[in-house]
Amino acid sequence: MRFYRIADSRHSPESGEGARLHGGRWNSPGRAVIYACETMTGAMLEKLVHTNGRMPKHQVGVTYEAPNALKAISIEPEALPGWDSPDMIASRAVGDAWLTAGESAILRVPSVVFSVERNVLLNPAHADFTKVRVVSIEPVRWDERLF
Repeated sequence: MRFYRIADSRHSPESGEGARLHGGRWNSPGRAVIYACETMTGAMLEKLVHTNGRMPKHQVGVTYEAPNALKAISIEPEALPGWDSPDMIASRAVGDAWLTAGESAILRVPSVVFSVERNVLLNPAHADFTKVRVVSIEPVRWDERLF
């Protein structure tokens, strides 16, 4: 399995520190998790939605690889009413419960940005996370027309 993320180069791509500090759709502040996507295009869309029309600085494209046999849990949109709500109550409750239960190092969730994409959450505190590795870190070339 491969996962992709556009991340701030000033932080380790294996820490989940940004999500721990600020929280995200699928985790409350104080809970480390790494947000990635199943495609690099999905990762770019996820990054762009948070840029407020400004070209992001210090960004790198990170590619993760995990064995296909590694357990991954999937959440389907129809199984979780309110997952896409702006208040993030339902989605955070599910993500926090997944982190607490420790059933897997990988959780696939729907993307609010683009319904055909799936986001991937990686739990850096899970024992199986040692089987997930960073296979490349490359600069991101942003096309100025995006901004």
